[in-house]
Amino acid sequence: MTAEPTPQSLSRRKPLDQILAEFETNGLKRTLTASQLVLLGVGSTIGAGIYVMTGTAAAEYAGPSILLSFVIAALACLFTAFSYGELASSMPVSGSAYSYAYVSMGEVAAWTVGWLLVLEYGISCGAVASGLSGYATSLLAQFGVHIPPALTQATLQTVPGSGGTAITAGWRLDFVAVIAITLVSALLAKGVSESAKVNAVIVCIKVGVLFIFIGCGLFALHPAYFHPFIPPSKGAFRFGVPGIFRAASVIFFAYVGFEAVSTAASEARNPRRDVPIGVIGSLIVCTLVYLCVAAVLIGVVPYGQLNVADPLSVAVKAMGQPWLALLVNIGATIGLCSVLMGLLYGQIRVFFTMSRDGLVSPLFARVHPRFQTPVVGTALVGGMVAFATAVLPIDIISDLVSLGTATAFGMVCFTVIWQRNAHPAMHRPFQVPMGAFRFRGFWIGWAPLLGIVFALIMTLPLFLDMLNALIRGNPVPALLLLVYTILGVLTYRFYGRRHSRLDPQ
Repeated sequence: MTAEPTPQSLSRRKPLDQILAEFETNGLKRTLTASQLVLLGVGSTIGAGIYVMTGTAAAEYAGPSILLSFVIAALACLFTAFSYGELASSMPVSGSAYSYAYVSMGEVAAWTVGWLLVLEYGISCGAVASGLSGYATSLLAQFGVHIPPALTQATLQTVPGSGGTAITAGWRLDFVAVIAITLVSALLAKGVSESAKVNAVIVCIKVGVLFIFIGCGLFALHPAYFHPFIPPSKGAFRFGVPGIFRAASVIFFAYVGFEAVSTAASEARNPRRDVPIGVIGSLIVCTLVYLCVAAVLIGVVPYGQLNVADPLSVAVKAMGQPWLALLVNIGATIGLCSVLMGLLYGQIRVFFTMSRDGLVSPLFARVHPRFQTPVVGTALVGGMVAFATAVLPIDIISDLVSLGTATAFGMVCFTVIWQRNAHPAMHRPFQVPMGAFRFRGFWIGWAPLLGIVFALIMTLPLFLDMLNALIRGNPVPALLLLVYTILGVLTYRFYGRRHSRLDPQ
């Protein structure tokens, strides 16, 4: 039996030499190139955030100034991307932010980050699969195949005059989304190189469709729809400058996935060079695409009509291009599959690393001798994500994902600062730009510091909105966060720290 850990063991850190040694012996196949990593990041990022959440954020919080919200969210991610690049180049491990926190802040912080990454990767699949289900159902209906409401997003309601369906709170049984997750999980179990090839094809299709959407939209823009660019504030983060930041915290969800590239470090051919390229390159590509798509959405449809599950479909109808509606549905349905693939891949690899450390069941680290992938872990993660997708309300999912992501990002940026002071001589093929200063002898880089500041900016509106909902008599968001936190504490207390492979003494 594992001995009861001492209080001092709770702050134990994983030695850097052990991290690097495990990279050489993880048993995973190393086949991913820099271009495949960029495509993995783009495939994991461009999805439900642009296909689903953008319209809601514009209609409810920011109006045309949603463009500024995208810039703010992108800056929050850019500073973090620099930090991911430096850490991935010096510590090429598959655990991403979890592994970085284990080295810098200790086991409790690592577990906390790992638990937050479940929100970022695992739970976010619920929103992605929900969006995929909506577009797939619409696509099948165009071919005369009608799926019963009981097997899809039954809580989505028609919005008069919008031509779409509103995202509403509520519990649902989304069978279509569950099928999609099952198929993607099977592909990931077969092999990472096969998954990367499929992902590359899907990314080219969905980005190509978005470019066609942008090109057609340029000829249907109404400049009047951009005025006033910042609508007058209605209080409670609705429009005005506060609404811009609240919308940024919502569409921050749209950037979830770019740093999934860092979880692929153990399967990259040259991780010290290629992973930073993948992380930063995919973020830049996605930001440019997001700004162009958002500008077209606002320009062809009054922002008040965009609080729908399929805002791109609504915009296409406003353009008067029926053929484009079919193309957008096809692109969205196929494209969201690549997002599911990237997010599931990231979650599976984080659990793989946590399992090797003893913090979760060893089943997650069992590598199949033929496929050289964690097949059992893939099946378990796929099953858990499918269950969450089938029942969780989508509007609450997006806020929880943004909260978990922002917190994990802040810890990644802090790790860079800690590593620079603890291991100043470490070889760093990529280093964060923008310079640094010293405070009482401690090295502090401007890029990671700004990453922490922007992470706080992203989380503050979420907490305030959650508090307002609690005051108004809606305890569900706060209750879900509380239950999730308690579950994480109990799991670590009664399993994780008892089975940790670090010496507790």
